[in-house]
Amino acid sequence: MTYSKKFQNFIEIWQNDFAIERSMDEQVCTDKDGNALPWYTYPAIEYLSQFDYRQKNVFEFGCGYSSLFWANRAKKVISIEDNTEWFAKWRKEFCCSNLDIRLRDEGKNYYKAICEDTEKYDVIIIDGKCRAECAAHAILKLNDNGMIILDDSDRVNTSREYVDAIRILKEHNLIQVDFYGFCPLNNYTKTTSLFLSRAFNFSSKNDVQPINGIGNLWGRKRRERKEFYKENISEP
Repeated sequence: MTYSKKFQNFIEIWQNDFAIERSMDEQVCTDKDGNALPWYTYPAIEYLSQFDYRQKNVFEFGCGYSSLFWANRAKKVISIEDNTEWFAKWRKEFCCSNLDIRLRDEGKNYYKAICEDTEKYDVIIIDGKCRAECAAHAILKLNDNGMIILDDSDRVNTSREYVDAIRILKEHNLIQVDFYGFCPLNNYTKTTSLFLSRAFNFSSKNDVQPINGIGNLWGRKRRERKEFYKENISEP
């Protein structure tokens, strides 16, 4: 089967810039340079990557590559894991002084883990077990200007647990923003939803926002854009 030049270029962007082929084949959540990525949709990852988290505290229901992603950006990360094998794996692989991975049994020990400390959090991620119960407890521990991330939120169409989780978050006057698209590891799309407080005001780590996304032509120098356009986009 042969493809048009434009479509072949589209494929190469996914292969090279997003590194999604490697991610699927090797089952790793990383970017093209091997840096850890969360298992969120790429649009959500790119949006979240714009902000400065150096003074932010993060709490995560569900440990994985996302834990390392946040640890590389935030002041402090607490991540809850319920699987003993995965807990041992992540504790061994993720050696970050600001990352605290905690093992908690599924059930109330899991979703109440966020209440073990007195502090509140700027970012709370719900990406593990008991998502409705986690949402209810996350609300209690969210800083006034923070956000809650609910991954795989499109499961609201088939799961009562997600219906309840989203209802709880919206009842507390949070702004829901849904990011649809492809993600690392998968060959199909899903949705990652952000629930922003009305006072959300995270600072960008860049001079302008938005920045050029992955595979964006306007992120290149003018000469490079012209050469790319001539070789890949312009019609003969």
